Amino acid sequence: MIEKLQRRFALSRQGALDLMKGCLACVLQDISFMFPVGLLYQFVIDTMNGGVSGSRIAFYAAGCLVCLVLIFVITRFQYNATYLATYVESGVRRISLAEKLRKIPLSFFGKKDLADLTNSIMSDCATLETTFSHYVPALIGSLISTTLISVCLFAYDWRMALAAVWVLPVAFAITLLSSRIQEYFNSKAVAANVALENGVQECIESLQDLKANNAEKRYLDGLYQKIDYAERRHIVTELGTALFVVSSTLILKFGIATVALAGSALLIRGEIDIPMFFLFLLVVSRLYSPLEGALQNLAAVISSKTNINRMNEILDHPVQTGSSRLTNRGYDIEFDHVGFAYNSGETVLKDVSFTAKQGEVTALVGPSGGGKTTVSRLAARFWDTDKGKITVGGMNIADIDPETLLSLYSIVFQDVTLFNNTIMENIRIGRKDASDKEVLAAAKLANCDEFASKLPNGYDSMIGENGCELSGGERQRISIARAFLKNAPIILLDEATASLDVENETLIQAALSRLIKEKTVLVIAHRMRTVSGADKVVVLSDGNVAEQGTPEELMHTGKIYPHMVKLQTISRDWGIQ
Repeated sequence: MIEKLQRRFALSRQGALDLMKGCLACVLQDISFMFPVGLLYQFVIDTMNGGVSGSRIAFYAAGCLVCLVLIFVITRFQYNATYLATYVESGVRRISLAEKLRKIPLSFFGKKDLADLTNSIMSDCATLETTFSHYVPALIGSLISTTLISVCLFAYDWRMALAAVWVLPVAFAITLLSSRIQEYFNSKAVAANVALENGVQECIESLQDLKANNAEKRYLDGLYQKIDYAERRHIVTELGTALFVVSSTLILKFGIATVALAGSALLIRGEIDIPMFFLFLLVVSRLYSPLEGALQNLAAVISSKTNINRMNEILDHPVQTGSSRLTNRGYDIEFDHVGFAYNSGETVLKDVSFTAKQGEVTALVGPSGGGKTTVSRLAARFWDTDKGKITVGGMNIADIDPETLLSLYSIVFQDVTLFNNTIMENIRIGRKDASDKEVLAAAKLANCDEFASKLPNGYDSMIGENGCELSGGERQRISIARAFLKNAPIILLDEATASLDVENETLIQAALSRLIKEKTVLVIAHRMRTVSGADKVVVLSDGNVAEQGTPEELMHTGKIYPHMVKLQTISRDWGIQ
C-alpha cells in the first residue's frame, strides 16, 4: 500500500505514511461533524415527547461542550496531519529531486531545458503541495466517511437511504469519466507554462544580442503570443474542469429533493414517522457538504497527474552507480573501441581507440562535430558509452561511482561557471576543505593576484552572478585556480584560451603550463599553435580516430591535420584590404 502511494503520488515513504494519517484525520473530522446532527435529532425527539426537563437541558449543554471540544481536537489533529506534514514532505520532495538530478547522467539534461527542470522542482512541487494539503486527504476522507454514514442510513431505512445516496455514484462517475479530458487540458497548460518560462529566460539571457540586432520588438511580439497562449490554455483548463465539477455538484442537489419526495410519500402512507423524516433531512444536508468539495478535489487530483508524471520522470530515471573504491594503477586513459550515440539517435562516436598517457599532453583535434567534446565528457563519465570501454590506469570507469571517479579529474571548461560569492569562495569550489592559505597559493599560481589586488576587498570581493563583475580572462583564471587547488592527477582542458585576447591568453597559458606538469592531460584544441606543443595528437573525424601521432609525424604522414594547420595559417595571415 505504501509503495503504491509512493509511486502514484511521487512521495517519500514518510510522505506516504503521513498521507494515510491525513486521510484518517479527515475521516474523523467528517464524522465528528455528524455528532451535533445526532444531538439535534435527540433534542427534537425530546421536544416532541413532551418537552425538555432541567436535567435534559444540562445533558444537551454538556453534549454541545463535548462536541466543541471533540471537533477542536480532531480538527487540530487534521491540520497537523495534512498541512504541516505536507509542507515537510514538499521540502523533502524538492531535496530528493535535486539529489536525483545530481546523480542522473548528463545525457538526461540533453533532453531537458533549464526552464522545464525549474518548473518541475518549483511549480510542480508547489502544485503537489496544494494537492496533498487540501485535496487528496479531504477527498479520501469524504469518500470513507460518506460510505460509513451511508451504511448507517441503510440500517435505519433502506428506502430513504437509497433516495439519499443514489446521486453519489452518478456524481463521481461524471467526474471520473472526465479524467482523460482533464489530463489533456492540464498537460497542454503545463506545456504552455514551460514554453513561456523558456521564452522569458531566453529573452533575459539574450537581451544584449536582441538590442544589438534591433530584434527586441520582434522577439517580444513572439513572447506576448506565448503569454496569450498560456493564458488561453489556463482558461480552457479551468472551464473544462468546472464543466464537469459543476455538473456533478448539481447532481448532488437532486439528492436532497429525492429524500424530501420519498420521505413525504412514506410519511403520508405512515411507513415512517416525522422524527425519522427529520433525521434524514438533517443528515443529507450535512452529507453532501463535504462531497461538493470532494468532487472539486477529485478534479484537482486528476489534473495533478500531469505534474506527478513529470516528477516521476526524474525520480525514475536510472542513475550512474559504481564502486567507491579506486583500483587504478597509474593514470593512463585508454579508449578501447568506444561507440556512443545521444538519446536523439544521433551517433557521435563509432569506433574510437587511443591512449592518453600519464605525463603527456594528448590533444584532440578535428572538424566541428567530430566528437572531441564528447570524448572528453565520456572520459570523465559524464555519460556512459554504448559500446567499448574506457579505462584509467586499467580500471574500467563504468564500474566506479561518478563522484569517486571525478576525484581524479580537474576540468577547465571554455565556458566558466562562477557563483555570486567572493573570489576566495569561488576558488574554494575546487576543494571545500582547503584553508585560506591553500586557496591563495592556488590563486597565485593561476595569476589571479593581478586582478584581485585591484578590487576594493581583494579576494573577499563579491563578483556578481556568474562573475559578471569580471572579464572573461579573469573568470578563466579563477577556473584554473580551482584546478590548481584540487590538484587532481588528470586534467581535462576544453581550449580555455580560444576566446581571449593576447594578454590574457599569455597569462593563462603560463598558468596552464604549471598546472599540467607530470599529469595526464587531455586537451580539446581548436588552435593549431596549442597543438604544436602536445606530445600526441588524436584527429577525430566523423566519429572515428582518423589520425594519431606526434604533431611532427602527422605533418608528414597525415591528411586532415596538415590541412587544418594550413587553413589556420591562412586565417591568421588574413587582414582587411
